[in-house]
Amino acid sequence: MTIKVLVRQNESLEAALRRFKRQCNYSGVFRLAKAKTWHEKRSDKLRRERRERLRTIQRASRQARDLIMGHRPPPKRKMFGGPRSGGPRSGGPGRG
Repeated sequence: MTIKVLVRQNESLEAALRRFKRQCNYSGVFRLAKAKTWHEKRSDKLRRERRERLRTIQRASRQARDLIMGHRPPPKRKMFGGPRSGGPRSGGPGRG
């Protein structure tokens, strides 16, 4: 698995590094490296994979049920909004 990022003209090195990290994340390089840092017993590996499969199946069935019933998923909330959001750590309205 080879990941290449060509630095574009007038692109900073930081921006190219961000793109490289994003591509590594999407391809699963970090997850693989983390998994290979220690030995995992065969029984533990099978148990983990089974849990992951169950989680995937439950998520798919929940999405299918919501699609059939016409439910929309709740909107995703931002943890920390902008300066005027009034959320935690914002310094905006409601602070005092």
